[in-house]
Amino acid sequence: MASEDFLSELRALRQLFDSIWLVSDTDGLKAQIAQLETAAAVPGLWDEPDKAQAVTSKLSQKQSTLDKLTQMQNRIDDLAVLAELAEESDDQASRDEAAAELAAIKPVLKDMEISTLMSGPYDARDAVVTIRSGAGGVDAADWAEMLLRMYLRWAERHGYPAKVLDTSYAEEAGLKSATFEVNAPYAYGRLSVEGGTHRLVRISPFDHQNRRHTSFAAVEVIPLTEATDHVDIPEAELKVDVFRSSGPGGQSVNTTDSAVRMTHLPTGIVVSMQNEKSQIQNRAAALRVLQARLLVLRRAAEDAKKRELAGDIKASWGDQMRSYVLHPYQMVKDLRTDFEVSNPTAVFDGEIDQFIDAGVRWRRQQTHQ
Repeated sequence: MASEDFLSELRALRQLFDSIWLVSDTDGLKAQIAQLETAAAVPGLWDEPDKAQAVTSKLSQKQSTLDKLTQMQNRIDDLAVLAELAEESDDQASRDEAAAELAAIKPVLKDMEISTLMSGPYDARDAVVTIRSGAGGVDAADWAEMLLRMYLRWAERHGYPAKVLDTSYAEEAGLKSATFEVNAPYAYGRLSVEGGTHRLVRISPFDHQNRRHTSFAAVEVIPLTEATDHVDIPEAELKVDVFRSSGPGGQSVNTTDSAVRMTHLPTGIVVSMQNEKSQIQNRAAALRVLQARLLVLRRAAEDAKKRELAGDIKASWGDQMRSYVLHPYQMVKDLRTDFEVSNPTAVFDGEIDQFIDAGVRWRRQQTHQ
């Protein structure tokens, strides 16, 4: 590599990293890590396992992000020193070492850049992916199974834990539908750009006359809901009335105002408790029931939001987002980004990062137009 070419690439690399560092807000990241470390050190945290898991998982993710940024900064600084020493000593071995390190840094930095483009409220979460066969009969069912393998191979290549949650098999071959979960930072941010209708054109292995068939499958991607079993309710959102407990026929159970009626003002949910012996006990019981009801309400709202995020995917002509052509030529082309490759076999084996990266950039452009 010519010296000037190398220095030019190194400068471009440094500029890209500087922009990633700026967007990543490392000061804010350090503050979040400090807050999470404090939360993780609270005695009795693991009395609520789901809450503890959420705190420690988020802390691990934030710390990992900061570590990657710091390590990359050190690698680029070390590379600059190595390149300078190579020129001063006119050492070809050092030049080769610097060139190899530059080549190794590029894809890592590119992956870090893609992460900075994923700033949606759900992007950092795990993902749940559902594949459904569409128009095309048995070929479509077979196509759905091919897509399932493609995404599972993609996860395997990256070392992402993936778990198939549900499969519905078609009668002759393939799948009617399949649902799987991918557990990795920004799994939803990456895979969400895969949502839509995928179209396959090939000579059907199920057609005895060897005719060309077109089949469709829908891919739906939703963020995994974060586990929580508690809802904090500000005191200002509560209206609490106390009254005398009553029994059958309206008779008073006791002579004190121990019963509690609790109203959640933002939602209008009302909970009454009078079975405990004291007002304090009835208030605590009412609060527990109110929290449970609000949790159900929140999850219902999240489900509605996830359905909105998933969209209405019909898996037929006219709404496809990517075409996979095996005959009369070999090509996979994304119809939104125009990115294409001529090696479908590699794509089916999970090499889809270039499509995902192009999709993330395309989505970013669409939201900033």
